[in-house]
This record gives sequence, C-alpha cells and structure tokens, in this order.
Amino acid sequence: MKAARISEYGGPEVITIEEIAEPSIEPHQVLVEVRAASINPFDGKIRSGAMKDYIPLTLPITLGGDIAGVVKEVGSDVTGFAVGDEVYGQANAVSGSSGGFAEVAAAAAANLSTKPSNVNFEEAASLVLVGASALQAINEHIKLQPGQKLFVHGGAGGIGTIAIQVAKQIGAHVATTATGSGIDVVKALGVDEVIDYKTEDFSTKLVEYDAVFDTVGGDDFAKSLEILKKSGIAVTMAAQPDEDKAAELGVTAIAQMTKTDTEVLDSLRELVEAQIVTAQIDKTFPLDQIAEAFETKENSSVNGKIVITIS
Repeated sequence: MKAARISEYGGPEVITIEEIAEPSIEPHQVLVEVRAASINPFDGKIRSGAMKDYIPLTLPITLGGDIAGVVKEVGSDVTGFAVGDEVYGQANAVSGSSGGFAEVAAAAAANLSTKPSNVNFEEAASLVLVGASALQAINEHIKLQPGQKLFVHGGAGGIGTIAIQVAKQIGAHVATTATGSGIDVVKALGVDEVIDYKTEDFSTKLVEYDAVFDTVGGDDFAKSLEILKKSGIAVTMAAQPDEDKAAELGVTAIAQMTKTDTEVLDSLRELVEAQIVTAQIDKTFPLDQIAEAFETKENSSVNGKIVITIS
C-alpha cells in the first residue's frame, strides 16, 4: 500500500510516498481502508520535529491522524464495528495507531465512530479533530448557554468554523476575527460581529464577554483575557495560559488537549446529520501531492480544512 512517511524531520520536502506492507491490527484496533484524510497543524509539528522533545518517535513513521474510510478488519476485542462499516476518526501514529496518510490504517476502535450518513468521505475526514476540539471546548469547558457572548479567535480556520456553527446553534452571540476571504466565510456561518485582525484590534472593540475560544495563540490569547467579564473563561488550543494574569482578572484560562474518542465523534455525527454543522473544506489534494498540500497549509491563507483524497 502507499503511505506518506518521514525518515527525518524537516519541511514538507521530507515527506515521501512509499510502498509498505499493510499494518496488522491489535485486538483493540480496526483496520480501515482510508478514502480520505485531512491535515491538522499537529501533523506539521510532528513532521518538522517541533514536538520531538515531548513526543519522542522512532523514525520512519507514517504521518496523519484524521481519516474516513471503510472497515476492512476488526480486532478480536472490538464491538460496535463490522467489516464494511463506513467510519471516521483518528489513526495517529503518535497514539499507537499506524498513521492516517495511507491507503490502509490501523486505528484504535476507541478513536472511531460511524461516519455521518449525509456527507462524503472527504467531508467526514475534515471534521474529526476540529469538530472534537470545538465540542469539547464549548460543551465541556465553557458550558456555553443561550444568550452568552463568545469570542472565537481565528473563526475562518478549521476549528473556528465548527465552533461558530455549534455556538450559534446553542443561541450564543458570537464575535470572531478573520481577514480577506475569511470574512465572507464567517459571515456566512452567522457570526454577529467580525473583526478584521489586519486592521482592527479585537481587545479595543469587545467587552464583557462570557467566554473566549482561542485557536491562534501567541500574545493575542493573553489580550483576550481582558475582554472577559469577571468569572469568564478562556480556552486555548495554541497558547500557554498566564495563570497569574487570569487570577488577577478574576477569570479562568485553560489549555485544551483534545480527546477524539467515540463519544465525542458520536455527538459530532448527530450535529452533522442534523445539518447544524457542515464541513468547511478549502482545497483537496491526492496523496501523491501531500507535500504540496502541506506547503499550501503552512504558507498561504486557508479557510477551513485541507483534505487528502486517498482511494
């Protein structure tokens, strides 16, 4: 089978498409014929070596996490899945699976769910990590309620587009940052206020917000704490919270590590099938052009997700 692998850390040029044997599965795993996968920032960090001190790996490995495909084989301890089922979920090598950018992947059953019936494989693959991240932040950490005010930092990105849809369905007032074509994207999703981050400073325009969901990081997360009302909460996917500043302001700041388990993927599927959440795909590339896909992701403006079609 074909797989996108790295034998050294570096830029997109270190990725090679190799012919390797299909992975075997352990009792808790499912073998999936992968039809589509999607790129997340985490994949680029693994490839570049940015995470090597925290997640030591023995190279070569197959890159990729988010997948959608068809079950080919089921481990002896697995219940709830059968050969021929259409599934979506994660198959990241760093968590013990075989890697998602491949024609076939071994994935833990606990990180898979039945694919939403009303979307294709490309759309399903685009939703996995971003959808789970948005649901975990909004439902588990923020516990967003109707009428509350939420600021989504980076609304046109993969996570941001899903977070906006979930928050608007709950009935929240949503503000977000975007620029260029991303402004039209977030407006189409129903945001109440858009701030062009290239020309405007969100921290001077927003006040007394109940919650912040940050997908950008950097100094902007620290600034976002200042727009919260007392007892407000800020959740970040990309920064290290300043706990001293949060305490001084009387707010809560949390760095989220997303769980992509069956339970959250089941909840995401229900929202997709109810047409509350729709996939936001910017571009698709075949597996043979995955290096170009990473270049596009990392060096140009992308709204939503970049998807890899595999078979």
